[in-house]
Amino acid sequence: MKYRPLMILGSGSDVGKSIITAGLCRIFHQEGLRVAPFKAQNMALNSFITPEGGEMGRAQVVQAQAAGLAPHVDMNPILLKPSSEVGSQVIVHGQVYGNFSAQEYYRHKPRLSRKVMESFRRLSLNHELVILEGAGSAVELNLKKNDLVNFRMARRAGAAVLLVADIDRGGVFAATIGSFHLLTPGERRLLAGFIINKFRGDPALFQEGERIIERRTRRPVLGVLPYAPDLALPEEDSVALGRKGKVAGSQPAAGKSLRVGVVRLPHISNYTDFDPLEQEAGVSLSYLDHRHGLDGVDLLILPGTKNTISDLLHLKETGLFHEIQAYARGGGRLVGICGGYQIMGREVLDPLGVEGPPRSEAGLGLLPVVTTMAGVKATTQVRARALQGRTAGLLIEAYEIHMGDTRGQGEGQPAFEISSRNGRQVKVSDGWTSPDRRVWGTYLHGLFDDDEFRRGFLSEIIFSEAGSQAGAAAPSLSFRDFQEAQLDLLADLLRTHLDLARIRALIQP
Repeated sequence: MKYRPLMILGSGSDVGKSIITAGLCRIFHQEGLRVAPFKAQNMALNSFITPEGGEMGRAQVVQAQAAGLAPHVDMNPILLKPSSEVGSQVIVHGQVYGNFSAQEYYRHKPRLSRKVMESFRRLSLNHELVILEGAGSAVELNLKKNDLVNFRMARRAGAAVLLVADIDRGGVFAATIGSFHLLTPGERRLLAGFIINKFRGDPALFQEGERIIERRTRRPVLGVLPYAPDLALPEEDSVALGRKGKVAGSQPAAGKSLRVGVVRLPHISNYTDFDPLEQEAGVSLSYLDHRHGLDGVDLLILPGTKNTISDLLHLKETGLFHEIQAYARGGGRLVGICGGYQIMGREVLDPLGVEGPPRSEAGLGLLPVVTTMAGVKATTQVRARALQGRTAGLLIEAYEIHMGDTRGQGEGQPAFEISSRNGRQVKVSDGWTSPDRRVWGTYLHGLFDDDEFRRGFLSEIIFSEAGSQAGAAAPSLSFRDFQEAQLDLLADLLRTHLDLARIRALIQP
């Protein structure tokens, strides 16, 4: 049976559209429907590589998992990856389309609109129900003319629309009633109701608020979802990074023994790489910048970045550059992932101007490697073998997203050997490790999702010769099982607090 599409729009950014879409995908999947997520245009630096080698937003990967599907670029046909305050790399159907300012991008909208509809039609043909997600606020009046992802997409899809508002940030009546009064008559006809998200306290206290919204909009409130800080699902982008712990400090969190610090770069990308570490029972993970010292950190991670040279300059301008070097000289352990790996080297060269004007910049000099930015982006799923420490010999599934070529030029050895890329057999070295194995870098994302690798790597630190973590328990988390359990908890939460009978009525053919 084919059902009417359902679309989740928002009164603003970070109000819960992605997580509610994931929860509804999970519910309908559990009920036996062939359901798929769809977001026409996503702006995010957290991305993933599909089995076909296409790049897409991480939020739609989580939604695909909720729906019991392998991720596919049709679920997110356009991905915008900001590379500066005014420009983005545009990914279309998983491949780089170009780098544009906002004004340049708008000129491509007619062609991109056709690409979006091609993806939506393919999903619709192969699934009984498509749940669409909007972007940002659905009523940005100055952006409506070029809208690809909110009400214009709902109209093209023939979708029933639910508008999500975040009551925790305040102004919920302005967000709901105000949004309604900014809609055109055609948009109002598509709007089927509201969902109020992140309510703290007794929902009975908001019953009069529900009546006010319904009286002034003639649209029902289909649920008041409680604030649920214990749900741990991958976040869409750096907007949500501020909710994570920031200070590593000299004392670990209660019950934690291993202190991990992730450097919060201005253009940080794919920080979902570290979600598995954050969920380990014995790990206290924090995001830190130049305002936080590195004292007491057992492991420092330099994450991916969309603009390596710009973030390298930021480290120098803030003094964190020299702090990281001193931390390494003092025997600290460091890991660099993708752009962080490039920063750890001797130099980053950009002769083609991939990240801006052609230039070069000296790196931290912690690894004897030099990076040259390339014009072709590597987007591959890989199988690789670890070559170091307790993890040596382990086969790992991971993925690459980078535009640089990094070569070792001194002491040490590669960190991994890649045996396949997108299903094709290869034999390629990746990354670099210092002779004492305390400093290493790699282009491989998703390493810590692998339970065996993560456990071996953390155990090597916990039970190191220094014995600083003596008595700590070995890590034992099954991250895949943890993610599945979180999605089930999310579905249970939505079942309890949403009027699913009315939502099911909205999607009837």
